Amino acid sequence: MGIKVVATNRKARFEYFLLEKFEAGISLHGSEIKSIRAGQISLAEAYIQTDGKNAWLMNAHIAPYEQANRFNHDPKRPRQLLLHKREVRAMWEAVRQKGMTIVPVQVYLKDGRAKVEISLAKGKKLYDKRQDIARKDQARELERERKEQS
Repeated sequence: MGIKVVATNRKARFEYFLLEKFEAGISLHGSEIKSIRAGQISLAEAYIQTDGKNAWLMNAHIAPYEQANRFNHDPKRPRQLLLHKREVRAMWEAVRQKGMTIVPVQVYLKDGRAKVEISLAKGKKLYDKRQDIARKDQARELERERKEQS
């Protein structure tokens, strides 16, 4: 069946150095999966919270499903992430270190199931962000020049 990317957190790569990636399932209610399949999810303000035993996807907005009417879900409710205990423990240990955080990178459908790619990340400083912007500008200019020569 394959993988269909539903939502990406574009700010994650700009704001953080992504170090280690994990794939997690999401515990959802009935109308939530239908909204996700329709692409009605936003990871703009989403983050991952863990207590060493469980991990939760916080503040991710899944729009209410139109046809579910009274059986709809709360759009910003915390959703439990389905991970192995050793993965949650590894993330918990890394978060306790200074400067580490866990960010959701993208949500996708894999064989009909909603998965979220999360990453252990370290925050970028302002000068790192400026270097990224300069690198992107330089690549854009080179591409423009290459198109003009063709």
